[in-house]
Amino acid sequence: MTPIAMTIGLILLLVAAAAWTGIRARNMHYWLTSYWRGRGERRRRRRMPPRHVYFCIADHHEPFGGTHDEALALERTRRWCAGYRKAIGGHHDSEGRAPRHTYFYPAEEYSVEVVRMIDALCREGLGDLEVHLHHDNDDAANLRKTLLAFAQVLHERHGALRRDPATGQLLYGFVHGNWALDNSRPDGRWCGVDDELSILAETGCRFDMTMPSAPSDTQTRKINSLYFARGRPGCRKSHDDGRDVIVGEWAHPGEILMIQGPLGLNWRAARFGLIPRIETGEISFDARPGAARVALWRELAPSVGGAPEHVFIKAHMHGATERSLRMLFEEGGFDTLWSELERQYRDQQGCQLHYVTAWEMATRIQQLACGRAAAPMRTD
Repeated sequence: MTPIAMTIGLILLLVAAAAWTGIRARNMHYWLTSYWRGRGERRRRRRMPPRHVYFCIADHHEPFGGTHDEALALERTRRWCAGYRKAIGGHHDSEGRAPRHTYFYPAEEYSVEVVRMIDALCREGLGDLEVHLHHDNDDAANLRKTLLAFAQVLHERHGALRRDPATGQLLYGFVHGNWALDNSRPDGRWCGVDDELSILAETGCRFDMTMPSAPSDTQTRKINSLYFARGRPGCRKSHDDGRDVIVGEWAHPGEILMIQGPLGLNWRAARFGLIPRIETGEISFDARPGAARVALWRELAPSVGGAPEHVFIKAHMHGATERSLRMLFEEGGFDTLWSELERQYRDQQGCQLHYVTAWEMATRIQQLACGRAAAPMRTD
C-alpha cells in the first residue's frame, strides 16, 4: 500500500471513529438504524402529500418548575391562560376549530387552584387534561395507588378524563416524567417499576405520548410509529418494540397505544453544514417552530397501516416554564406555529388540517383502525 493510500485510509478511519463517538454521545445508536430503514417512506411523503394532517401538542405542563412555590405556579398559570386565549385569535383548522392543547399535568405537582384555571380553558373547548407523573425508586403498589388517586381527583374535582361506558373505569392518556417509561433508563432512575406498562393498562391508561425521548438513553428502537405495547413481568422498556396499528385490527387486552412524535435528522439546521440537529418535535425556547420544521414533521409523522393519507403529528413542550412563556406568547412562537401549520396544510388544495387534543388523536387512530366510532377507546 502506498503512503498516500495509507494516509487516506487513516483519515477515513479517524473520521469514522469521530462519527461513531458522536453517535454514541447523542445516544443515536438506539434509533439510527430504524431511521435509515424509514427513508423510503419519507421520500414517498415528499412526493405524495397527505389528505389529512392531525396536529396535537402533548404539553408536559409543570407550572411549579420543580419548586414548591404555589404563588409562582399560580402566576405562571395566569400568564398562560391569558396568553393562550389571546394567541388563538384568528387561528383555526379546516373545520373552523381553534387550536387545542393537551395538559399532561404531573400528579406530584397537583394544586387545586392551578388545575382549576387550566380546567377553565378546557371547558371553553380549548384543550384537555391528562395524566403526567415523575417518580423515582417507586414500587408497583404505590404506583397503582398514585395513578388511581390522581385520575379520581382530575375527574371528580375538574370534570376531566372519561369513563368506560361498559365498566365505569376512568380512562386516561399518559406521559412519563424524565422520559423513563417502563423503567427504561439503564440505571433504573426516575421510575423503578419494571413492567410499568401493565400497571398503566390496569389503571385505565389507553395511550401513551412519552416518545420520542432522544437524546436520552431511554429512547426506543421503534420510532415514528403508532403501535401497541404490552408490559412483560420482570422486564423493563417493553415499549422498545410492538405491534403496528393497521386497518382492521385494534388493541388486545393489556395493550397500550403508543403515539410517537417525530424523530429524525434536521439537515437544514445542521451545525457547520455537517452535524445535523436531532428533530424530536419539541417546541421550546431552544427549539422554535418554523416552516422547515413543520414540513419535516410531516415527513416523519406516523400513520395507520393501510391509511397513509392520514398522518398524525404529535409535538411536545414544557409550556409553563419562564422561557417557554416568553417564547410562545411575547415572541410569537404560537402564532408562528399555527400560521405555518395552516399555510402548509389547511390552505393547500386537497389537504385538511385538524387541531385535536391527545384523546381526540387517539380516538381518530382507533376509528381508522376499526372503521367505526370509538369514544371512549376500549380494548375490544
